[in-house]
Amino acid sequence: MFKYLTFIGLLFLACNANAAEEPKVIGEYGDWTAWMYNDKGNLICYMTSTPKKDEGKYTKRGDIYTVITHRPAEKSFDEVSFVAGYPFNTKAPLIIKIGNQTFKNTFTEGEQGWMINADEDHKIVQAMKRGDRMIVDGKSSRGTATKDTYSLKGFTTAYQTISAKCNKK
Repeated sequence: MFKYLTFIGLLFLACNANAAEEPKVIGEYGDWTAWMYNDKGNLICYMTSTPKKDEGKYTKRGDIYTVITHRPAEKSFDEVSFVAGYPFNTKAPLIIKIGNQTFKNTFTEGEQGWMINADEDHKIVQAMKRGDRMIVDGKSSRGTATKDTYSLKGFTTAYQTISAKCNKK
């Protein structure tokens, strides 16, 4: 898991080349890691996890992970994003299942998928707090179906940590 954590930290750093500091781990909780960094004076907190199981009939796939982000300077909290390790088929739905709840209000671009709005972000975060596992079903631009299973062990504590650091009320 460490290689994925390093990759995720470097990814965020690369995406924010003008950041004043590089992301640092503020805690590891079960299967989730909490991070924070300062981007041009604005604190950003996020948490990441990789799937416990990834399935699909593919020959090559990049890194797979889920991120929950708080950007208090933008008044943006609970942004949920998924990275599939392949370009998504933008016409196929990204489906997330947690317990008996199914979330389909998503959109994709390239290798990333998001909930369609802040209300959906909030709903899925609440489900993740109560759940034991999350299944993300996607389809690649080549038509390959995938199923990624995440553990939600440690999710709530990691979420509380990033919320405290980024002053989410």
